Amino acid sequence: MTHDIFGQDSSLTDAAALQDWNAVQLGVLSHAAATADHLGAVLKAAPDFALAHAIKGLSLLMLGRSELLPTAREALRDAKALYDGALPRERKYVDALENWLAGRPSQAIQRMEEVLDIFPQDTLAMKLSHGIRFIMGDPAGMRASIERVLPSYDPDHAGRGYLLGCHSFSLEETGEYERAANAGRQALWMAPDDAWGLHAVAHVHDMTGNAEAGLEWLEGREDAWAHCNNFRYHVWWHKALMHLDLGQMDAAIALYDTEVRKDKTDDYRDISNATSLLMRLELEGVDVGPRWEELANLCAARTEDGSLIFADLHYLLALTGHRKEEAHKLVKRIHADAGAGGSEAKERMAAPGCAAADGLEAFGDGNYKAAFANLSTARATLQLAGGSHAQRDVFERITIDAGLRAGQLDEAEAILDDRCVKRGGTEDNYALARRALIAEGRNSPDAKSVPAE
Repeated sequence: MTHDIFGQDSSLTDAAALQDWNAVQLGVLSHAAATADHLGAVLKAAPDFALAHAIKGLSLLMLGRSELLPTAREALRDAKALYDGALPRERKYVDALENWLAGRPSQAIQRMEEVLDIFPQDTLAMKLSHGIRFIMGDPAGMRASIERVLPSYDPDHAGRGYLLGCHSFSLEETGEYERAANAGRQALWMAPDDAWGLHAVAHVHDMTGNAEAGLEWLEGREDAWAHCNNFRYHVWWHKALMHLDLGQMDAAIALYDTEVRKDKTDDYRDISNATSLLMRLELEGVDVGPRWEELANLCAARTEDGSLIFADLHYLLALTGHRKEEAHKLVKRIHADAGAGGSEAKERMAAPGCAAADGLEAFGDGNYKAAFANLSTARATLQLAGGSHAQRDVFERITIDAGLRAGQLDEAEAILDDRCVKRGGTEDNYALARRALIAEGRNSPDAKSVPAE
């Protein structure tokens, strides 16, 4: 019996394949661009390794693209054919893939937690539970999962730094900002390529309205995310947001052009970075030029996907106000999926999906009263769309601005107050500017709404 880099028993017997498998696991943890190459090498050298097939399928599902489902099902077929020869721990990964393909990612999470019940030092299972919970919008679950295995990690465990990076992010998402920053710094010290931990500290600066400190944190640490797959664009997105908050619009747009949209992909994560940044800029009155056109063309081809409501809502940001026919087509499909049900993804199409989609479409049409009503309704369940507080904040900003443009100052102010509480009582420059507009609106009936772009 061989052991992997985290000390777990492995059914792999080929030394070279095991080396590549260890690289796969470290690559998943560090979001490395080379991970797929190492996984391909494992599958070529050890095609009877069921766990590698399962990870292939799970990785495809995390991409949130319906056209990849057939390939994920093939991975499950291959893994199931090897099921009897796999170790009990490895079979749980196969079961997780089967659960997710059946439309129940929450059950896939449970399979990973069952692994951690017996093998708490299986860092790959920890990361997958963390990642799927992130997609499902379960920060409390992310934190609980990590904190129950944290005592099992010795200081020299190969995965401890990455574990701390995940702990940092879960602490930040549950409002423990100081502890999150400390954990993230320690994570990066232990694992210098832990882009997730580095970005968790950036989240802390976002949530506490301290963009200057955020830029200082990221400055000079580019090596921590240079090795990444498209996750590196997300870290650059954080830096652009910091410039935006400081009023440095030219710097934010420059990062959009040179880093955030360096590659013009239609990966929903890249689209979410781009659309949410452009929308934030436009809400501040910045003319973003023709940049929406490129995104709208890509998003118009994704209207029937239906893999994740998080993706759909960001596609809508590119379509509403720019490609109204395609935007309405997407909204109708979200409603149809919500009515059909049958999977956890479709349950999220129902809530928060329908109200959020209706609100975004109304906002793009300039119907701010309807936009505010629908987006306010969606707020109660928006976390179920997945992503982070920072990512979902674009919808919060649109909601507030819709309220201001509709002249519903008291209601918009109440959301600003709630936003402030969730950010540890701090206000960023967006909030300060909106409070000034509310004060101006109350003093002058002719100036009580935010001007449209």
